Amino acid sequence: MAAGRAFFCAPSSIGATARRLAFASPPSRPLASAPHRRVRARCCASISSSSDASAPAPPPYVLTTPLYYVNAPPHMGSAYTTIAADAVARFQRLLEKRVIFITGTDEHGEKIATSAEASGRNPKEHCDIISNSYKMLWADLDIEYDKFIRTTDPKHEAVVNDFYSRVLSSGDIYRADYEGLYCVSCEEYKDEKELAENNCCPVHLKPCVPRKEDNYFFALSKYQHKLEELLTRNPNFVRPSHRLHEVEGWIKSGLRDFSISRASVEWGIPVPNDTKQTIYVWFDALLGYLSASLDDGEQASLQQAVDRGWPASLHLIGKDILRFHAIYWPAMLMSAGISVPDAVFGHGFLTKDGMKMGKSLGNTLEPKDLVGRFGADAVRYFFLREVEFGNDGDYSEERFINTVNAHLANTIGNLLNRTLGLLKKNCNSTLAFDSIAAADGNSFKNNVENLVDKAKGHYENLSLTSACETVLEIGNLGNLYIDEQAPWSCFKQGGEIAEKAAKDLVIILETVRIIAIALSPITPSLSLRIYTQLGFTEDQFRTLRWDDTKWGALKAGQAMMEPKPIFAKIETEVEEKDQASPKEGKGGKKKARSKGLVEA
Repeated sequence: MAAGRAFFCAPSSIGATARRLAFASPPSRPLASAPHRRVRARCCASISSSSDASAPAPPPYVLTTPLYYVNAPPHMGSAYTTIAADAVARFQRLLEKRVIFITGTDEHGEKIATSAEASGRNPKEHCDIISNSYKMLWADLDIEYDKFIRTTDPKHEAVVNDFYSRVLSSGDIYRADYEGLYCVSCEEYKDEKELAENNCCPVHLKPCVPRKEDNYFFALSKYQHKLEELLTRNPNFVRPSHRLHEVEGWIKSGLRDFSISRASVEWGIPVPNDTKQTIYVWFDALLGYLSASLDDGEQASLQQAVDRGWPASLHLIGKDILRFHAIYWPAMLMSAGISVPDAVFGHGFLTKDGMKMGKSLGNTLEPKDLVGRFGADAVRYFFLREVEFGNDGDYSEERFINTVNAHLANTIGNLLNRTLGLLKKNCNSTLAFDSIAAADGNSFKNNVENLVDKAKGHYENLSLTSACETVLEIGNLGNLYIDEQAPWSCFKQGGEIAEKAAKDLVIILETVRIIAIALSPITPSLSLRIYTQLGFTEDQFRTLRWDDTKWGALKAGQAMMEPKPIFAKIETEVEEKDQASPKEGKGGKKKARSKGLVEA
């Protein structure tokens, strides 16, 4: 082959069949679309044929978000928790775990009744509307939950009644008068020593009100030593470690019994032995983690719920509700003779431009708006990559745009696009080599495999930021490799040099394939678009396992799809105006928007 002539990937070492494939017309079938799908083809608890069929099935991996309070529509804080939970659930499914991902809404209490009245609706109508807004947002964010529980579901009330009766029979519920300072927003009594100036709640910064009630109490103090033993025996029960230290401090300061009923709140589950009172919202809502496992319409009971998949493997929560999950909840379960969850992970708060978000400040961050402007993949990636899981994190639109453009559009998207472009130009969009043969003797393959193992470890440790960083490092390696090898120049030289260039394209495409799997817990739709461009079907993508990150899936003769950008760069209106009219002044307020995700 003469120098300077295009190389069409038909070296002499490739058989006649491969040569015919190399010169075949590029594939014309349409790309699979990437809708918000909720059906998973993979059996998340598959058992190999060599395993003992009589062996008991492994326990499920039960993962929960908080049950979100429906006094108002979902905000970015609740979206952040749920995005993180979905990423963890997707990773565990890649490991072939039988995942039960639980989310839902907490729909009882004084605040709910007040919010409903303010909106001119009755409480149930209000709850229906807000609960549905959560489901709609989760669909927009590509959240694949398995169970959605509402605390107004009949099955939930049945479980709460069973649980209350069991704790009562343990001698851990008693009746007494209580007088103290009450935060309506938290729906709990506060110790004066934890209040800010003017008896303000440290969370909501609103004054607590004096209140006196005849209530039922749970004997939390009885479980002081058992909780201390729990944390000693299992220091990973509360994560990250600085949250554990908080919980240890609370317990060390002495635990006080807490009220589990309200005489002044009508919108709630009645106390079984005293219908003049309703069960305290937290004593009610925490049990949603159990009632969620039951099917609608079946005869519900506490024991059935426990048998379906308890204990929970992981509760993901915001740090503001750590006390309820790390102290109240395990003590309640101990009283009822039920196993405590394996772990509670408390993440931090989100700020915007360095400031706490709030309607009064006019700087709220609406997740629905973000998804509408930039797409689910961008939102998921930014918050999981840029907010170290467990710590507080900040959002700024400038950083959002810069991060997403640099990582998704440039590092990953451009790597795939330009490689497919070279393949189309020089190899008729068809692979000339198996990826194993292409990488034979090349240390690049080992570097990728090492980073894949590193990313897996980060996912397992809930270090989602580090997992993103490691997968991006694979992309950086790929870009560096293709720049160094310069296959566009090598193809022009023909012969063995052009053959080496054809191998390099296979190496890069195999690398991008691995990136798609390793990043799929974070950006599922983007990963699907990558996979379909590599010639696979959507069904093949949905049955992937983490083991499929092993090098070697791409085969000689495999046809790739037409190169199209998999992620649209986010541009501001100012940038677009400057490009269209470079002579006009650069001024005005920037407004960013995505041009939309390219069809897949």
